[in-house]
Amino acid sequence: MSRTNRKTDTQGTERLPATVNRLWNRVPAYRAKMEQAGITPSDIRGVEDLCALPFTTKQDLRDAYPLGLLACGREELLRVHASSGTTGKMTIVAYTKNDLEAWKDCMANCLAIAGVTPRDTLQVMFGYGLFTGGLGFHYGGEHLGATVIPSGTGFTERQVQLMQDLGTTVIACTPSYAVHLSEVLASRRKDQPGSGHSLKAAILGAEPWSEALRQTVQEGLGVPALDIYGLSEVMGPGVAIECPCQNGLHLNEDHFLAEIVDPVTGERLPEGQEGELVITTLTKEALPLARYRTRDLTCILPGKCSCGRGGIRIARIRGRSDDMLIIKGVNVFPTQVEAALGRVEGLSMNYTLEVTEKNYVKDLSVSVESASGLGELEMERLERQAAKILHEALGLRVGVKVLLPGSLERFEGKARRVRVTSGA
Repeated sequence: MSRTNRKTDTQGTERLPATVNRLWNRVPAYRAKMEQAGITPSDIRGVEDLCALPFTTKQDLRDAYPLGLLACGREELLRVHASSGTTGKMTIVAYTKNDLEAWKDCMANCLAIAGVTPRDTLQVMFGYGLFTGGLGFHYGGEHLGATVIPSGTGFTERQVQLMQDLGTTVIACTPSYAVHLSEVLASRRKDQPGSGHSLKAAILGAEPWSEALRQTVQEGLGVPALDIYGLSEVMGPGVAIECPCQNGLHLNEDHFLAEIVDPVTGERLPEGQEGELVITTLTKEALPLARYRTRDLTCILPGKCSCGRGGIRIARIRGRSDDMLIIKGVNVFPTQVEAALGRVEGLSMNYTLEVTEKNYVKDLSVSVESASGLGELEMERLERQAAKILHEALGLRVGVKVLLPGSLERFEGKARRVRVTSGA
């Protein structure tokens, strides 16, 4: 760890060796990795020895499909979830009774950090099912004592009606869906003057998003938009969350250790330097993971949060190392494009990227909606302005097409921003 507080040092010293022993004794595939690295559980006495452990990757989980990395008996399982990835084999995630209780604690703690109280009404607009988002928020909200509305995804008009009729104070959904929700609310206010909502916060996650998109959501909904982080492989949502200061995500340190490593070399990076987030679970029974490579790019923030809480904070996820596009030798992340578009007044945050490849050369083009209906000349002006700002931000020329509002697909879950095609 780059930095730990006294509580975390104690928890890590006590819990990390127990996790390693569980992996050694119950997960033959990870024991083989340790043996190949020439280490045994006795070599891992505390957090300072963490980097001696081999990494775990998503491919390890896929290779062990469905339950080859299970560290408990099948009779101890109470639930399974699966990753929501759209490519490759699913990764199955298993939970014991204690795992589910720990997850509820993590989520309740995160919601409390975000300012949610038992007096609030939490509307969960994430999917319910194999995806961990919906049930994670649901049980965490109930564990905290809040009233939970399990509205799930889609049916936006019904979502709005529930928000208004039941006095929803906090929503949980993806950032892209929050943008769509704000558009529907704005349209309803035009048709029904005086209609509004009782929201005090929006908790958003499941996809990387930029500060520009945050501002769009906050202006559209009129409430703070807070980032929550998690991933199915290590538990689900509840690994870390922003407080209302919006100055980094507070890690649930009783349950997770975090490191930042170079995505290429795997070497540990110092505090403040961006790299790939690596997580080690401290309390998982069914599927403990040592040094799991998340592929998410962030850093551990120095100093103390202005809210007064100590402990580890991570910066908001900038993107995924495996989502990076290489266009004519330039590394491009979708969130970089999103941030640049956010600097162009008159554009919305509804956009798509299209990568075309011809003769082994890739080109990038962007389609983005205008914030309101505009004439042809004004849309051409926005295209030139956006192309200029994208060139400055990315260091390459990008084609831009500005579209009328409502032209692009809306997503109820994770937004699919990138489309790759082959040229003739």
